[in-house]
Amino acid sequence: MGSKKSKKLKQVMMSTRRKLITHDNPQSPISEQYKTARTSINFSSIDRDIRSIVVTSSGPGEGKSTTAANLAVVFAQEGKKVLLVDGDMRKPTSHYTFNVNNTFGLTSALSRQKTLRESVHQTDIKNLDLLTCGPIPPNPAELLSSRSMEQLLGDIYQDYDLVVFDTPPLLAVTDAQVLSSQCDGTVLVLSSGTTEVDNAKKAKDLLDTAKVKILGVILNNREIKETSYYYYGNN
Repeated sequence: MGSKKSKKLKQVMMSTRRKLITHDNPQSPISEQYKTARTSINFSSIDRDIRSIVVTSSGPGEGKSTTAANLAVVFAQEGKKVLLVDGDMRKPTSHYTFNVNNTFGLTSALSRQKTLRESVHQTDIKNLDLLTCGPIPPNPAELLSSRSMEQLLGDIYQDYDLVVFDTPPLLAVTDAQVLSSQCDGTVLVLSSGTTEVDNAKKAKDLLDTAKVKILGVILNNREIKETSYYYYGNN
């Protein structure tokens, strides 16, 4: 019985790990598209470096968490010291992707139960650390807009070259807008054949209303030759 459970767990771990295609298959066409996105982001601001990126979507199931993780990987591969933060404090998934526990994380650091360095998980990917969500709080939007979040960002900038936030969908809750207003830029993830045009427009309008810098849009699941990802430049 124990061996069956172990085998099943291993299968689940392998399944989630395949989402990190930029690490597992860095020469694949999809990985190359992530690198193209990285280049576009790097050149999106002439006056200053992009130190913080929010990755969000219009609705659920559009691939934002997979995109955030793979973007973090390609920036780490570039040599930057990167922190991936699971800012989706309603449905966190990063601890599954990286196969780590979620007993502490972002909420622990924001509530000052632990320091940033005590809350961070090291990954087996060079230059990439992970801050999971931690215990799910009753007030995510308030935590993200708090003074503690501002102070935590300051701590992150001292230790890392870049922070990538995975946040909830824009049309569901205000979390992504709140965090985007504190960061250098936002990437909007849409899914071909899934995202409705009206919802995509509403998502962009919400970001415009929050006066955030939109770095670009990543369109998932569109078949272009052998790739499934295509990056549109700055708006």
